[in-house]
Amino acid sequence: MKLHDLKPATGGGVKAKKRVGRGYGSGLGHTSGRGHDGQNSRSGGGVRPGFEGGQMPLFRRLPKRGFTNIFAKEYAEVNVATLNKFEDGTVVTPELLLEKGIIKKSKAKDGVKILGNGEIEKNLTVKAQKFTKTAEEKIAKAGGKAEVI
Repeated sequence: MKLHDLKPATGGGVKAKKRVGRGYGSGLGHTSGRGHDGQNSRSGGGVRPGFEGGQMPLFRRLPKRGFTNIFAKEYAEVNVATLNKFEDGTVVTPELLLEKGIIKKSKAKDGVKILGNGEIEKNLTVKAQKFTKTAEEKIAKAGGKAEVI
């Protein structure tokens, strides 16, 4: 079965959209299904998300915990095993990693960090903002170089 073979079951299909305010005979005329008066009958009516009718809302009942460090650096992390995708002698830069789809631009706000998970068999020159000790050792052991940008 392919996507173009899909179709609704017999008797099923797409339900017609409610057309409110189109006369008494439609069943949704006059008050247009909103009833008479009250907060929800008004335009812009209704309560905000999380409102529990005056009861103390859940998000206020729960204790606060921890904090967010606004100065924290956000690195895109790449394991050395991933670098085996490149040919021997390649100069691996953050731009190249982005181009190959190994890292995402949104994750690499403050640069790239190379982690030491896995093994590397290729002789590469790796340029990144940060390296773990094990990553540097493994790159050097494979005959490559780890350069901090």
